[in-house]
Amino acid sequence: MAQEGTLTSPGSLEGTEAGSEACRFERDPFQWDVREDCQVRQILDRIADKWSLLVIALLDEKTLRFGELVREIDGISKRMLTVTLRNLERDGLVLRTVYPEVPPRVEYVLTPLGRTLLGTTQALVNWSEEHQEQIAEARQRFEAAHPGDA
Repeated sequence: MAQEGTLTSPGSLEGTEAGSEACRFERDPFQWDVREDCQVRQILDRIADKWSLLVIALLDEKTLRFGELVREIDGISKRMLTVTLRNLERDGLVLRTVYPEVPPRVEYVLTPLGRTLLGTTQALVNWSEEHQEQIAEARQRFEAAHPGDA
């Protein structure tokens, strides 16, 4: 049965209030909001993309320069790293510092807000490491049962 309210966390439902900043929905309260204009969805889209997670993980407890990040992240283009860093900076998760030197030196570090993601990021990495063999086996079973669908 669908309910109307405000999504405050997965599976949490509060009554609708005028002027609320949270996503409004009229559906199953245990599903995430799927509207493009939902702030929660936009934040999840930003921090859950593959490049942002890697940047956040690499900046754990250290400051890195652009070139160091490019070398550390296999497969990322300079343009994609620039876009990722700019978006993380815009969202207040990464601080960019430009030093007035020749050549210019630019360093990136997590903000206090960005550091709050480290536990979640590490939990995802730990889960992936713990279950990678089971997932590989499931993929093999799927591909064997559905040739050409993968």
